[in-house]
Amino acid sequence: MVSVLQNVAIDCADAYELAGFWSQVTGCPLDPEDKPGDPEVTVLLPEGPLLHFNEVPEPKTIKNRVHLCLRPEELREVEVERLLALGATLAVDRRNPDGTGWAVLQDPEGNEFCVLRSAGERAAQHAD
Repeated sequence: MVSVLQNVAIDCADAYELAGFWSQVTGCPLDPEDKPGDPEVTVLLPEGPLLHFNEVPEPKTIKNRVHLCLRPEELREVEVERLLALGATLAVDRRNPDGTGWAVLQDPEGNEFCVLRSAGERAAQHAD
């Protein structure tokens, strides 16, 4: 017997607003039943677990022990710039001159997430 991962729950101050940010990041819709002011809002990913946002009274105080890692379809640098324009901030730059590494960003409520190299970037480096 096993358990199936249903969702990734993210605590936040404004569930609808933060879910809206992640909806833009992933290009996936919010649950059509969710609306502004709801204390729980879900982003419907096409595969795997859902992103579920829960309003909590306390603010984020320390680094996430679990975080999301994104592999963009396009170049990592282009995706980092897109996410910054959506409201993310650069927390730690772990990108290396040879193209390896990742960028650690924070969403509008300070939750860390990583942007990895695209599959194309990884394949190009291994083809050398």
